Amino acid sequence: MKRIISLRLNGRAREDAIADNVLLLDHLREALGLTGTKRGCDGGECGACTVLIDGEPRLACLTLAASCEGREIETIESLAAGGTLSRLQRAFHEKLGVQCGYCTPGMIMAAEALLRRNPHPAESAIREALSGNLCRCTGYVKIIESVKAACTP
Repeated sequence: MKRIISLRLNGRAREDAIADNVLLLDHLREALGLTGTKRGCDGGECGACTVLIDGEPRLACLTLAASCEGREIETIESLAAGGTLSRLQRAFHEKLGVQCGYCTPGMIMAAEALLRRNPHPAESAIREALSGNLCRCTGYVKIIESVKAACTP
């Protein structure tokens, strides 16, 4: 059974017909073509599918799309403006926080939520904010450096 839900996605209001059992991850990727949100583990263990829902990091692989009625959803696609990377995206690029890139959208979205709450977090706060996001390539050093670099003007 499908229902019509209203939400804001990447700053734009929209209405979608969504089946009750469709995951937000599947709706974003398959129905809307927003493939920046990655399918990693399908069990809420890796963080590759992290999006912001009402400004808070959430796992799209564990969230039913229909539960997003009236919510604001932001994906990695929302951060760049006018073809220009956000400060955080640019820092990941410049500080080599990206290797294979698969975990990067989830890492950036988790870091984005942190930096909105705390523009100058301690390293321990960065580590805690990213603790639900797994990277199999970098060893996290460059990722932490990237988030720190985004904090400086």
